[in-house]
Amino acid sequence: MTTYYPDLARLVRGQRARQPDLYGNVDFDRQPVRLAVAPHDASALPEWVAPREPILADPRVTELIATATMLGDTVGDPLAALSTEHGVRELVAMVRRACREGIDAVADAPPELVDLIAAMEATPDWLDMDLVRAGAGEARVSAALLAPFLTRGAFIATFTNTYAALPMALTGALSGRRAARRVNETANFFAVTTLPDALDRHGPGFEAAAMVRLMHSMVRHNALARSGRWDPAVYGVPVPQVDQMPAGMINLYLVATLALRAGRTEFTARERALVEFGRYRCFLLGLPEDLLPTTPAAIVHVIHARAALLRADFDDATCGALIRSTMAAYLRPTESRVDRIADAVERSYSKAGFIAAFCHGDRRAARTMGVSIGPTDLTRIALTAPFLLGRFLLIRRATRIPRLRPTIDRYLTTLIHHRLATYGNPEFTTDPHTYTPPPAP
Repeated sequence: MTTYYPDLARLVRGQRARQPDLYGNVDFDRQPVRLAVAPHDASALPEWVAPREPILADPRVTELIATATMLGDTVGDPLAALSTEHGVRELVAMVRRACREGIDAVADAPPELVDLIAAMEATPDWLDMDLVRAGAGEARVSAALLAPFLTRGAFIATFTNTYAALPMALTGALSGRRAARRVNETANFFAVTTLPDALDRHGPGFEAAAMVRLMHSMVRHNALARSGRWDPAVYGVPVPQVDQMPAGMINLYLVATLALRAGRTEFTARERALVEFGRYRCFLLGLPEDLLPTTPAAIVHVIHARAALLRADFDDATCGALIRSTMAAYLRPTESRVDRIADAVERSYSKAGFIAAFCHGDRRAARTMGVSIGPTDLTRIALTAPFLLGRFLLIRRATRIPRLRPTIDRYLTTLIHHRLATYGNPEFTTDPHTYTPPPAP
């Protein structure tokens, strides 16, 4: 029974009526096994992060997380279903053209594509694009200077739970070169969205968000319709909106946590711009507004709640394999000495970042998940940290000086374009022929 989020619940149940072939066998009134709702259930929220009891005692947030756990993409999923008729490449081409030239430029555009573009164009009432542009400028500093050394670590954090990691394992897309491609596509998306005006209607960030939505919907469609092994009663909906929230809001969560630790209940003007930017980027990815709070306490609360209601499980055949393949992936475009050194340095920072942020510094816990850091890694970090962190702090301070800001911004924009060239041209697609059955629950 829904009490606090009836509109969200109607969206969830409406998926069956809109796509009976895909969602006809999903019981939206039944909580899947992945939801840890009992006090004695082991969850994905570590005790050192936050206590679980206050979250379980909050019926509003528990209803929100439980409902969003069963929500896919109500406009992206119908478009992905057309892949059986049009093929993935044709869908990709149509989406790209619609983003770049407008929906009228797509000859005989299917209604499902019209609906996706219209949903992304329907900017919410709260949106302040000037604030979004300011927030993108703030995000460019870390996107250019820090993100390249942390993305892999943040990426593998999504693989520490079987229920959340299973859709990616099912695709078979994280082995060999596919692993590198997925990491680079993720890095590409978050980088390109920070470019000047990238999230404007015809900007590259808008297009990248549409492509990510199509990819996620393709994964959802293939898992439910083609794998033959996906059990909604256990796993819920593949790639639910609640699982996209942590990746989309990780920066906002960090900013909110720092604000709360400083004793503040509201964001500063610069932080508020970052939040507006992050929330709009999440909106373009399809997240409902209910999952996009605006205050520090509310952001932290909803992120913790998602973890508190996600049942703890680490299956080595799923999670361990994904983590190991991702850590072993070579992300650079060439085998030159410079690229090989850069890859080694990035890998060391990703390990350290993962251990610090997701294992509370516990190296033993990290090793059980497939992430080991050794003396060579620590040496690389010690030798490069003065330059990398020093440059970041210097540039961030320089952006506070109005007369230096235009020059600094041009430098950051150029650097991001260089990063994008290194990441390669993203495809944002998934191949159903590579799908493998999930392990038995």
